[in-house]
Amino acid sequence: MSDMLVKLYELPDDSGLIARLEGEGIRIRRAMTPDKFRVVPWVQEHAGLSAAGEGDVSFSNKPASCFIATLDADIIGYACYDATCINFFGPTLVKDAYQGKGIGKALLIRSLRGMLDKGYAYAIIGGVGPASFYKHCVGAMPIPGSTPGIYADYLGRRG
Repeated sequence: MSDMLVKLYELPDDSGLIARLEGEGIRIRRAMTPDKFRVVPWVQEHAGLSAAGEGDVSFSNKPASCFIATLDADIIGYACYDATCINFFGPTLVKDAYQGKGIGKALLIRSLRGMLDKGYAYAIIGGVGPASFYKHCVGAMPIPGSTPGIYADYLGRRG
């Protein structure tokens, strides 16, 4: 899984996507500190222990560098940045039942806009799984020689 690079100054407009999701009752918003003890256990349950550690760190940033997708009071997806490394997007996940609706794309673009607002011109998507998704949504490009990158020696890699 290589890393990918995104030009933050060329992000697509997501206002139509956000409006459509809101029309379906799905809200994309920045997580708040009071959400932490709901979000981090949800991330651990759905994405695993390593992702929960990254999600926990995202709440240390001000504002929190975590966006969530909710339907009513239920979390259905999340995305973080500046968690494992500064200027890194990820981790992210949308529950299987809600995939294909644009929620992942909305979380991605909102997070990348948060990075742009922080002053970054480019962002790194670390340890990418679905490279075609990131290329299609935000024009991400593979970074040659980035496998395994910063994840070469983390404990989760050993099982």
